[in-house]
Amino acid sequence: MTSVNVALIGIGNCASSLVQGVEYYRAGAAPGLRNPVCAGYAVSQVRFTAAFDVGAAKLGRDLSEAIWAPPNNARAFADVPRLGVPVVEGVLADGVGPGSAALVEPRGGATPAEIAEHLRATGTHVVLNFLPTGAQRAAELYAGAAIEAGCAFVNGMPALLARSPEWRRRFAEAGLPLVGDDLKSSFGATLVHRALVDALTGGGVTLTGGHQLLGGGNMDFVNLEDASRMAAKKATKETGAGASTHVGAQYVPFMEDRKIAYIRLDGEGFGGSPLEVELRMVVEDSPSAAGNALDAVRHAKAAMDEGVSGLLEVSNALMKAV
Repeated sequence: MTSVNVALIGIGNCASSLVQGVEYYRAGAAPGLRNPVCAGYAVSQVRFTAAFDVGAAKLGRDLSEAIWAPPNNARAFADVPRLGVPVVEGVLADGVGPGSAALVEPRGGATPAEIAEHLRATGTHVVLNFLPTGAQRAAELYAGAAIEAGCAFVNGMPALLARSPEWRRRFAEAGLPLVGDDLKSSFGATLVHRALVDALTGGGVTLTGGHQLLGGGNMDFVNLEDASRMAAKKATKETGAGASTHVGAQYVPFMEDRKIAYIRLDGEGFGGSPLEVELRMVVEDSPSAAGNALDAVRHAKAAMDEGVSGLLEVSNALMKAV
């Protein structure tokens, strides 16, 4: 049976939920999975072949063990057997921000050429980027390694790749698919926010402002405490968010991988009448993105099968910014 061989960059909470999800849904359909079969591939055909990280606590461990290593705090919902995939040292560059340096003992001496060689040696088809927000340089180095190794690339984080004409061109010229940027959650703050915007503007309301305030206790929120890294997140979240929308984030350790979102929209309706909408939602952060990650890697492999290259159209459905 043909498989979708996936390499994971960054073995954090998102990787944990995805690895657990593949095991959880291996037997077939169950609640919470939108597409048991996507682009011709079942979940059971997704196989992890390589894993890269720069945290000393995860290096050398089997992927099935590394997903539980601190500072990971994603919810456990599946028993993952030993996968035979060791987490190997990746590229550091800007992958560890000032805020997370105290929580991670960084390594990261690998070169892009060594990453590419490992991808080839493991028979990887698709590279999935789960690096922290703000790791632009590291994401570019991994993308270059994917091209060198002949792999498709899914950019699940806000690094600017799919929005870059240069990177679109490079993947197209290499005959390889690119999906990105920044995975949407299956049911997250961005989806709900944009649905509210569409509903209001579709009814003739003129939006005058609003905000999306987020709180959570995972490493993503540690990174978002850094204003320069938060800027990358804002760039994807504010797309389609309505007029003068402010986006803010706060690290709240006790929440672990839960995320709380407060969304507000202000507008003017018929005759200039004022309108206010406020919403509060709480979700487990990492599992809500895993479904779209599963779809993205399967679409990328199907595109390779069909000889389709460059930015894939499915990015519009799966990603926050294209």
